[in-house]
Amino acid sequence: MKTPLLPLLSLLVVALLSFYPSQASTLTCTSSDDHASTLEVIHIFSPCSPFRPTKPLSWEQSILDMAAKDEARLLYLSNLIAGKSFVSIASGRQIIQSPTYILRARFGTPSQPLFVAMDTSSDIAWIPCTGCTGCSSTTFNTIKSTTYKPISCTDPQCRKVPNPICSGPTCNFNLTYGSSTVSISVAQDRLTLATDPIPNYTFGCIKSATGKSVPPQGLLGLGRGPLSLLSQTKPLYQSTFSYCLPDYRSANFSGSLRLGPVAQPKRIKFTPLLTNPTRPSLYYVNLIGIRVGNRMVNIPPSALAFNPTTGAGTIFDSGTVFTRLVQPAYIAVRDEFRRRINAGPVSSLGGFDTCYMQPVVSPTISLHFTGMNVTLPPENFLIHSTAGSITCLAMAASPENVNSVLNVIANMQQQNHRVLYDVPNSRLGVAREPCTR
Repeated sequence: MKTPLLPLLSLLVVALLSFYPSQASTLTCTSSDDHASTLEVIHIFSPCSPFRPTKPLSWEQSILDMAAKDEARLLYLSNLIAGKSFVSIASGRQIIQSPTYILRARFGTPSQPLFVAMDTSSDIAWIPCTGCTGCSSTTFNTIKSTTYKPISCTDPQCRKVPNPICSGPTCNFNLTYGSSTVSISVAQDRLTLATDPIPNYTFGCIKSATGKSVPPQGLLGLGRGPLSLLSQTKPLYQSTFSYCLPDYRSANFSGSLRLGPVAQPKRIKFTPLLTNPTRPSLYYVNLIGIRVGNRMVNIPPSALAFNPTTGAGTIFDSGTVFTRLVQPAYIAVRDEFRRRINAGPVSSLGGFDTCYMQPVVSPTISLHFTGMNVTLPPENFLIHSTAGSITCLAMAASPENVNSVLNVIANMQQQNHRVLYDVPNSRLGVAREPCTR
């Protein structure tokens, strides 16, 4: 039987206050902790983030907000079809799709710093530029950069953007990101990441934006497309990178993005990366099973199967917060989790349908991939108060009203792990690592 939602909501306010550090934290934020080819990664709610919520109640509502924004993210991912930059998002609500993790990049000469969203499911970088309508107040001033160069319609780079628009001399394109429509001009300039200068980097200058989904200072695409960071820096980084995402509850919220094969972990297990021609930018892997405690869950093989024709399968994504599983897989995992907990009435909260009003002793959850098993401790899949009065399983079913649903291994489940993307060897690795400064 389910308990009423309102009492749970009132208790969650108290719980979430303990879930995040106070904004009155004594943390000292330096201008940058970047070094060599490693960049500092911070959560959007970090005390060092310029985009952290300012209203007192924002912290209390943060988990529910992120769960709602995931819905737009899933629709966006499910509609990423090769050759289409303008994607129709069939959603009855305007859900804000904010970035979860951001890092500092510098554009131009002399360099101008911007906090950009780290997105493994996007390719081309795009930032708000001078004169942009509908953008944030922080923009890249193209006039002040001595190395800025607009890309013309005759430039080979123009043919690499999705559906280029050449009504004038400058190459342009449009895209839909979450609930926003963005108009972009293609340009080149110097990009600096950590201490690495990258000359003549092709990116998008946002001219106008509608809606509320655009990351305030832009986005850095870490996908596998022709204009992604990996493709444009092959000689420098050899299409290899890893990140370690900090726990939301960490006092300093600081992780790292490590670019290139140097200093990557040696003791790490890998699973093959799969290629999907209909969604070539996404990092597909073969999820073959899920274990709750010591029991393998009975999941229909079709729920986990990789299908390059429809785009179904399992991906790793840095922008989705809570792992989503195709409905038959989620129901099987959820029911086994409830059976193992056996802690009385179950309640729901937003998109979470398995919450308890008392402390619980949770089993581990293990994700089994071809050649690699990842065992998640409870902090990677439970939301709970420090007092233990509320506990929710932080996973949900994928929406069914999309072209073809995906299993998405999201960033909460990746926290405090080093996730290594080794594209030349077509493999993805995961190793446990505390992601703190």
